[in-house]
Amino acid sequence: MADGFFGDPLRRFLWSTTAPRQWQGSPLADWIETPSAHIIHLDVPGLGKDDVKVQMEEGNVLHVKGDPVSSSSEAEKDAVWHVAERAGKEGFSRRFGLPDGIKAEQVRAKVENGVLTVVAPKEVPPAKLKPRAIPVNSKL
Repeated sequence: MADGFFGDPLRRFLWSTTAPRQWQGSPLADWIETPSAHIIHLDVPGLGKDDVKVQMEEGNVLHVKGDPVSSSSEAEKDAVWHVAERAGKEGFSRRFGLPDGIKAEQVRAKVENGVLTVVAPKEVPPAKLKPRAIPVNSKL
């Protein structure tokens, strides 16, 4: 009985919203370094390739911006929202300071299944020279 009286109505009053919630903070990210590249995965549910901008800035800074497009229709404008956790009107901006040795002109990105993947290839350091004898001649 107490659940029926206090549970649902009170829960709806305290935890529901009457308007769509704004994008909450920055998207979660994973940053992986392999021998050949730095790979960054960001969760961007509901965003497509046109909603996300990725650019390299001065000083090897990777800047990722997202601007979700509002998907509400005219019929939804007069509706009462009970839960709004998926969409927001404001976007996000996130920067990653990549280490030196990144091939900035070869950075690529893709969005698939709500995950943005950015691959920043590394410059391969020259192989270590093995010690070798250098013959000495009287003329060069």
